[in-house]
Amino acid sequence: MSADGGAESLLDEDSARTPAPRALPRQAVVTVERLTKRYGEIVAVDDISFSLEAGTVTGFLGPNGAGKSTTLRVLLGLAEPTKGEALVFNQRYRELEQPFRRIGAVLESNDFDPGRSGRDHLRALAIAAEIPRSRVEEVLELVELAGDAHRKVRTYSLGMRQRLGLAAALLGDPELLVLDEPANGLDPVGVHWLRRFLRDFAGAGRTVLVSSHLLAEVAQAVDRVLIINSGRIVVAAPLDELTRGGQTLEEVYLDLITGSAS
Repeated sequence: MSADGGAESLLDEDSARTPAPRALPRQAVVTVERLTKRYGEIVAVDDISFSLEAGTVTGFLGPNGAGKSTTLRVLLGLAEPTKGEALVFNQRYRELEQPFRRIGAVLESNDFDPGRSGRDHLRALAIAAEIPRSRVEEVLELVELAGDAHRKVRTYSLGMRQRLGLAAALLGDPELLVLDEPANGLDPVGVHWLRRFLRDFAGAGRTVLVSSHLLAEVAQAVDRVLIINSGRIVVAAPLDELTRGGQTLEEVYLDLITGSAS
């Protein structure tokens, strides 16, 4: 046997003894498992399940009253599930240690003291969460609100309030962002900025769950889509899979919502 042949034999034997490395599954950042939420006789969310991985932006879509806001409220510990689980980092929100540093959320854009400046609003939140004051200036720059941070919040436009809410969500440098209609009130420049920001946030290995009615904008920002109707998940799939046949996200959405309602 030649020297080369011997080397090949040894290599083959080593390969046989050593299994090829396998990609490990990514840990779910959000896990919703058979979640149901009832308000008396009304079933707001009906036995839904989905999960979110790190490094992704997921669009959470559905008509008004479909169950989006209820799902987000349960996920963030603002409502108790009737059945099932809604977990973040494998725990219920209220069981997390310092949740403010792991999850940033914007569910409403009017949760401000109108007499305070934008900067003072953020400073109060930072003090309560024991976050360094320097972080306030960082997030103001990040959301491009530093030039207006001295103004009273009552003078802010809806789009500026959206940016202030996002700045508050970012104070703790979170791993997960949960946003409800974050583009509401933003002008085209602001919408473009938000889209780029969400992609960069996910590109850094973090996770975004964003609820929106602006389907054209969602289609330019997300990797994955969850569509809910009448409290049930209609589809949970990658965006490119849904639009592979040449349909737009809006066309897919309308077909699914119309079909699920019939």
